[in-house]
Amino acid sequence: MTKTLVIAEKPSVAQDIVRALTPVAGKFDKHEDHFENDRYVVTSAVGHLVEIQAPEEFDVKRGKWSFAHLPVIPPYFDLKPVDKTKSRLNAVVKQAKRKDVTELINACDAGREGELIFRLIEQYAGGSKPLGKPVKRLWLQSMTPQAIRDGFEALRTEQQMAGLASAARSRSEADWLVGINGTRAMTAFNSRDGGFFLTTVGRVQTPTLSLVVEREEKIRKFVSRDYWEIHATFGAEAGEYPAKWFDPKWKKGEDVEARADRVWSAAEAQSIANAVRGKQATVTEESKPTTQASPLLFDLTSLQREANGKFGFSAKTTLALAQSLYERHKALTYPRTDSRALPEDYLPVAKQTFEMLADSGMRHLAPHALTALNNNYVRPSRRIFDNSKVSDHFAIIPTLQAPSGLSEAEQKLYDLVVRRFMAVFFPSAEYTVTTRISTVAPHSFKTEGKVLVKPGWLAIYGKEAADEVEGGKDGDKGQNLVPVKPGEMVNTLAADPKGLKTKPPARYSEATLLGAMESAGKQIDDEELRSAMQEKGLGTPATRAAIIEGLLTEKYMLREGREIIPTAKAFQLMTLLRGLEVEELCRADLTGEWEYKLSQMEKGQLSREAFMAEIAAMTERMVKKAKEYDRDTIPGDYATLESPCPNCGGVVKENYRRFACVGKPGAEPCGFSFGKSPAGRTFETAEANALLRDRKIGPLEGFRSKAGWPFTSEIVIKYDDEAHNYKLEFDFGDDKKGEESGEIVEFEDAALGPCPICGSEVHEHGSNYVCSKAVPTAAQPTPSCTFKSGKIILQQPVEREQMTKLLETGKTDLLDKFVSMRTRRAFKAHLAWDKEAGKVNFEFAPSKFPPRPGAAAKTVAAKAGKTSATAKKAPTKKAAAKTTAAKAPRKAAAGKAPSAALAAVIGNEPVARPEAVKKMWEYIKAHNLQDPKDKRTIVADDKLRAVFGKDSAGMFELAGILGNHLGGE
Repeated sequence: MTKTLVIAEKPSVAQDIVRALTPVAGKFDKHEDHFENDRYVVTSAVGHLVEIQAPEEFDVKRGKWSFAHLPVIPPYFDLKPVDKTKSRLNAVVKQAKRKDVTELINACDAGREGELIFRLIEQYAGGSKPLGKPVKRLWLQSMTPQAIRDGFEALRTEQQMAGLASAARSRSEADWLVGINGTRAMTAFNSRDGGFFLTTVGRVQTPTLSLVVEREEKIRKFVSRDYWEIHATFGAEAGEYPAKWFDPKWKKGEDVEARADRVWSAAEAQSIANAVRGKQATVTEESKPTTQASPLLFDLTSLQREANGKFGFSAKTTLALAQSLYERHKALTYPRTDSRALPEDYLPVAKQTFEMLADSGMRHLAPHALTALNNNYVRPSRRIFDNSKVSDHFAIIPTLQAPSGLSEAEQKLYDLVVRRFMAVFFPSAEYTVTTRISTVAPHSFKTEGKVLVKPGWLAIYGKEAADEVEGGKDGDKGQNLVPVKPGEMVNTLAADPKGLKTKPPARYSEATLLGAMESAGKQIDDEELRSAMQEKGLGTPATRAAIIEGLLTEKYMLREGREIIPTAKAFQLMTLLRGLEVEELCRADLTGEWEYKLSQMEKGQLSREAFMAEIAAMTERMVKKAKEYDRDTIPGDYATLESPCPNCGGVVKENYRRFACVGKPGAEPCGFSFGKSPAGRTFETAEANALLRDRKIGPLEGFRSKAGWPFTSEIVIKYDDEAHNYKLEFDFGDDKKGEESGEIVEFEDAALGPCPICGSEVHEHGSNYVCSKAVPTAAQPTPSCTFKSGKIILQQPVEREQMTKLLETGKTDLLDKFVSMRTRRAFKAHLAWDKEAGKVNFEFAPSKFPPRPGAAAKTVAAKAGKTSATAKKAPTKKAAAKTTAAKAPRKAAAGKAPSAALAAVIGNEPVARPEAVKKMWEYIKAHNLQDPKDKRTIVADDKLRAVFGKDSAGMFELAGILGNHLGGE
């Protein structure tokens, strides 16, 4: 009997499909990597299992960071398994090749990435020849059992999916071509003069970065201007009211900072105030009703923007929460959507959703749902139900399933979506808007009042939200104006100029950057117009969060609070790309055009061949420009440092690669210079100034050795007798020099306290606090102790008093100036002696919130283990050997042979218990064996049952269980 293989994107979706099909297709048997009944075999990937690569004959291994082999434009792409998920790929391919499997159903997520995941697996399974089995597409926009069954009744054909498949492959190959060639070419260019300076670029990430850099350039170049407003208070019979001067004849011109209510001199402002003060004014008034409709339903980008603005969630966090609400809780529809409308036949489902919300017991939401049902608000509307505005997926709305057991963050996001869903059906909010003009000839003053008459949809958000939505920037909107009788003259009780300054444009937050990516950098405030621009945006709703995170990881940008700030490395990259005239990688609107072409390809309106030819031509041009550039430096907007040259006192200026002395006025430069990016870390201008001024800076983090290892170091400028000039050097502290040279150290400071390892005195030495027996001294030439702790740890200075306290009591006070290397965010912690680890580590203050059982200790241990507070140094062979020697006494965790049952899960190689636990967890997660209702419980499959001796086990039992299966333990 023949069967159909269903391939889902994730194990949890495969389980949902099985549950949905069981009532109509019969019971499924669970196997190690799949489910099976008489009709279907259901298995899943775990995201991408296969990735593209250049074929062997076109692949560049040696010399790939030089121009010699660029550009790399293979005529076709080979596939390679993703290392981490190779076993899962083999399991899926095994099912696909079964002789009794005659048809495949692609049940991966509905979208471009889901299409690509399946297509690459299918191609890999076929090997050199196509697999040759017909394929149908399951297109799910909701994960409820009925929606899944409906999806199986309406499977799409191979022909219907051809456009999406072409776009998916083209996007993947274009990203490979631009990313590989661009990164190698720019790295080769930046490494021409020696060293290795990795410079990553990407088809979407680099134009996104250009938006942030261009905004920062505007902020840096902005020159604030003084302006004045004239504020007055008028007295009528019924009371007083405020007003502001304006010029009724003003028209928008070239001056972007000009406004009808601004004057540009204090004298003019004072003159107007003096002219009207104490005079009578005539009043004209116009009142009219106005309405405000609710915002549209959420797509992913608008949800990410709203959650960032309201809760400070990053785009990545919002996507993860929405995915969990969709996949795990079944509470939201598919989140990776760019649509803000619903299908026209979805009205009955919308009504059912309101009924669910009304009966859900969610007290903050249910009354509004009941109001909508009782007043028949849920009815057809082109603004909500419009097939022409639904692409692969519709807007994000709640499903018919009321959620339970949500985390605090999940609940916040769920509420955000539910309120927006309900609001879009409610009536518009109604206001009366009054505009009053008070005239003291020839001067006019305006007062605006906006009074909420009927809250409509704002009732869902409460009064606070109504004020937020309709608050006035001048503080006089929303007020109830005192009445003025027809023909009544009012008195100018007060009139005073108010001095203000123009402000530079605001830095991007994630919310505003997502908006800029959506519109390819075009500033569009109207959300209906913005939706029309979405097809020309940077990336897709599903990929934008990852693009932003990638730029943060590569240290092109930093998060400071909610602001996103480009680094010196970002400015250097933009200078290079502009100087090379590689516009395609700089301009957001051009890359937005490519995204638009991919969407055309999805609809069958553009051929894959034409698009890829354009990408290949751009790649060749980009490499050619970098390879053939023959000038000494790249033109750019470079800084002049405030600090003088240490050698001759001349002016030091930045160029593309270095900070160099250009001499005193009328004199020749002395030859002093230093590189902008020593060991792969680019100096900020302020850091370069400080280095010249103080002759040293640091310790700084983010350097990388030639072997790629990260290290921390001070940088100093020292005089070189041979060169007769100053040069830049890394300085790891006097203690390092003493260790390597054997030079005897003499301590001049008073001891801080007893060493926690050996009890000897601890002193200051170089950039560290060290035990007197950890360096060569006259009393003990050969060091015998290892205690050492940095005087600056993650940018937090550790004062002598704090180190004394640590040595006396075991820990310092709570210090609040640590800055994480990974997130660049400040955090608070105690420094404490960790006896077990034999070093100083972080100890975090207890959380205000009660921890989950067993979680608190685990979190502290994980954080302390990840970031040692011991000062970091550049790795050397000697240091590596020393570390190994220091750890030698703890070699108790040697590898032990696993039992036959355990070997079936983690392999036959001898392994220590911690490594066995790690491998066990990899197996559990790859096979989705955690109980969905209680993640701390592992549900055993056939292999684990043999290890556990029962059907399930708790996560805290694992170490003990595995100990019984490791020989000799």
